[in-house]
Parts: sequence; C-alpha cells; structure tokens
Amino acid sequence: MSDKDPIDRNGLTERFWERKALKDLSPAEWEALCDGCGKCCLNKLEDEDTGEVALTRVACRLFDDETCRCSQYDIRHSFVPECIVLTPKTIEQHAYWLPRTCAYRLLWEGRDLYDWHPLLTGTPESVHEAGVSVRDMTVPEFEVDSDEWEDHIIEEPN
Repeated sequence: MSDKDPIDRNGLTERFWERKALKDLSPAEWEALCDGCGKCCLNKLEDEDTGEVALTRVACRLFDDETCRCSQYDIRHSFVPECIVLTPKTIEQHAYWLPRTCAYRLLWEGRDLYDWHPLLTGTPESVHEAGVSVRDMTVPEFEVDSDEWEDHIIEEPN
C-alpha cells in the first residue's frame, strides 16, 4: 500500500479486493472479505463417488444462528479441532465446498463481489437483507444425529 491509497472508515485500503491478489492481502483484509452469511459453518455431506457437496441446515456447535458468526472464532480450534482455517494458501484445496456466493471463492475464481456484500454496502445487515445468509434457518449439530443429516439437506440461499 502506498501513501496515495485511499483508506476506508475501517482502516482498510478502499476496494482492496480489486487492487490486490488474494495472496497479498493483510490478515485484516482477508477477514474483512467474509460476508457473514454463515454458510461455511453449516455441516456438509460429500458424495464419495462424485465429489458433490450437499449443504445441510445443521450448523457447527459454535455457530450463532442470530449473528451468523462463530461464537468462539478466535479459540474455535479448542472446541472444534477439525474447523478449517481458510487462508490464501489453503483456498485452492477448499474452494470446491465454499458457498457459491462466498467472496473468497468469487475472488479466487476471478469474479466480482455481489452488490449486497458488506464491503460494498457498508453494513453487515446487507447479506441478511438480500436473503443470502442462513440466519434463523439452522439447527445445532448437537440436536441432530449425524446419520440424520441427510434429512436436513438444503439448497444454498442465494
């Protein structure tokens, strides 16, 4: 970043996602890409033969259905060791299961953010107002036996 790059109200370079490659983002910029839809925190079922990934409404035990955020994000691995840490270095191996509307996936694929993305609207509520989040539609994983997850398969809200 040069002295001439405009800075937004969050201290980030304005429209940084258009100016930088994913690998060049700062940790704060990387985290800011998350739109807060909550879809990555839903348990998924992957067909072993086809590789197809089905989304369920069964959420991680740390998922807050109201905010669509992890309730223990900074220490989540203490509770959910298998939680995937998405980084510029790991996105290639994980992009296939990321939601179709996910900013990380979109940018990795060379596409633009949707106009409802909080970085464009300035409000985290825009993802919910657009009907893209899973707010108020999940069930906690501790309430559903894993052999019943197939009964909770949903279409991705988009």
